Amino acid sequence: MQTYLDFEKPIAELDSRIAALRETAESGDIDIDVEVSRLEAKSQKMLREAYGKLSPWQKTQVARHPERPHFKDYVAGLTEDFLPLAGDRAFADDPAIIGGLARIEGRRVLLIGHEKGDDTASRLKHNFGMAKPEGYRKAIRLMQLADRFGLPVVSLVDTPGAFPGVQAEERGQAEAIARSTEQCLALGVPMIAVIVGEGGSGGAVALAAANRVLMLEHAVYSVISPEGCASILWRTADKAADAAEAMKVTAADQKSLGVVDRVVAEPTGGAHRDPAGAIALLKDALVEELDGCSRLSPAALLEQRRAKFLAIG
Repeated sequence: MQTYLDFEKPIAELDSRIAALRETAESGDIDIDVEVSRLEAKSQKMLREAYGKLSPWQKTQVARHPERPHFKDYVAGLTEDFLPLAGDRAFADDPAIIGGLARIEGRRVLLIGHEKGDDTASRLKHNFGMAKPEGYRKAIRLMQLADRFGLPVVSLVDTPGAFPGVQAEERGQAEAIARSTEQCLALGVPMIAVIVGEGGSGGAVALAAANRVLMLEHAVYSVISPEGCASILWRTADKAADAAEAMKVTAADQKSLGVVDRVVAEPTGGAHRDPAGAIALLKDALVEELDGCSRLSPAALLEQRRAKFLAIG
């Protein structure tokens, strides 16, 4: 069953009418094709218009949509022969970050990213995509493995931020994030990062300090959540929409600021309405970026990465 966001209520009402008509037709010999076609065309028009003028706060809601594709969906749609690699070889395996060896259209890569989960049980298992120190140390280990064997690194970022719990701080959360960011910048192989949903704070940057940073059309990328920013500035999360506007969280804003290099289009109505279509569009972009980066030497890759991040701001 489709989950509708607040700003999609008129579309939800129209889709409900279409469903009711179909149900009526099934219970009797009634020809509804013309009326259904008319309503479906109207629904699609409303969808295009709504998604053509989303506010930053509405884009944040879309980026968090529970039916948006997650890491496991990208693995299934993007890759062949995915071989997961687990553990940080120091404390434990963190299911909030998953990584492994894979092929994308025949190109060998190391794929790594956040997994949020898609139901209550899996969200709890993956801690809603909020990684702990062992998750970032696993990421470091896998990036070092990729560097050793000359494999490009592709990261899929989708996290509200690193886990802020006491145990994570006790195990060195800040250092783990810093070391992971450092490892991204030190790679002698190409690294391509994609913000596929939420890109929150240092928890996102730790997997996104790449040669090329891509961002899906309705993803968001920020130093803090809009609710967190509003709580600090106005002492209330009710001002989250104002905060999102001020923070420039959208893909278009991030592209204009030079934080991301490329915005990847999503199907009409967002990736959650057509996951397969969204994944196919991302695959085409990744293949193009991988082929472009493969022409650069390790020294050129390091210099490009260094220049890119020094130029931001």
